[in-house]
Amino acid sequence: MRIGLHDAEKSHFKSKSFPNLALMKISAWHKNFGDDVEWWNPLYKYDRVYSSKIFDFTPVDPYLPEDTIRGGTGYRDIPLNQDLPSEIDNMFPDYSIYPECDYAVGYLTRGCIRNCRWCVVPKKEGQIRPYRYWQDIVRKDTNKLVLMDNNILACKYGISQLESLIGSGYRIDLNQGMDARLVDSRVAEILSKLDWLRYIRFSCDQKSQVDPIRQVVDMLIQYGVRPYRIFIYILVTLDLKDASERVEALKDYPGINLYAQAERNERQGIVPNKAQLEFAQRYIYSGIYRKETWKEYCGKRGFSQEG
Repeated sequence: MRIGLHDAEKSHFKSKSFPNLALMKISAWHKNFGDDVEWWNPLYKYDRVYSSKIFDFTPVDPYLPEDTIRGGTGYRDIPLNQDLPSEIDNMFPDYSIYPECDYAVGYLTRGCIRNCRWCVVPKKEGQIRPYRYWQDIVRKDTNKLVLMDNNILACKYGISQLESLIGSGYRIDLNQGMDARLVDSRVAEILSKLDWLRYIRFSCDQKSQVDPIRQVVDMLIQYGVRPYRIFIYILVTLDLKDASERVEALKDYPGINLYAQAERNERQGIVPNKAQLEFAQRYIYSGIYRKETWKEYCGKRGFSQEG
């Protein structure tokens, strides 16, 4: 069989480099049966085409065949809880289709204990549960491991997996923000002993997370972690006053990296307005927030604080 793969984000965002885990597993499964696998080309004929789309704002390619097998949270007409068949999901990914990828990628847990309005994970994956051992995810040709767990600290299994990575020789990244409310002194010590690729990442989506984050930062500093190794995701909803207060509460640590993301969920009709984008893309990304409050920033530029 001739198999065509379509990564919607890779096709649309030419600079996108993060690999699509589902497509790598699909590729591995078909190659295991001797099938020919390549990136889909609209000029060629295929026996089967797979398309994966992560973001609902990524355009749908109009040239995909009608019988394309589609998956991913970006396709709004597909149930959120659609999973790969177990025989495909259990395959080791085929990294050869993303030659620029020099790290392993995967999950140790799936699901989440929270039910945040802006997150699809509870609807897609359900309650948190063990999923893989890190030994089954790592690659032999690299010591880099990127984990995509949504809330790895929400179960003892996830914490024990992280602890067992200490001294393993693998450098890791948890690219989703961890929940600071779940960090105690033992977890903080574990995080401080891991070999991180870049940052230790946390999320601050609401004001109730500010105090826990400050406590975690203080604990990590006590365990020898430099503030510049800590990265905080700031969700920017329509309530920009709330977002600005979270920023003001966290910017006292001069080395901490703040990164704002304007809320977008087109499944629920949520699209960021001009002020949210200004806050995330200019005020925070530029680093101006370190010198000016959001109110001062808007006042100097004649920009509405609420859009």
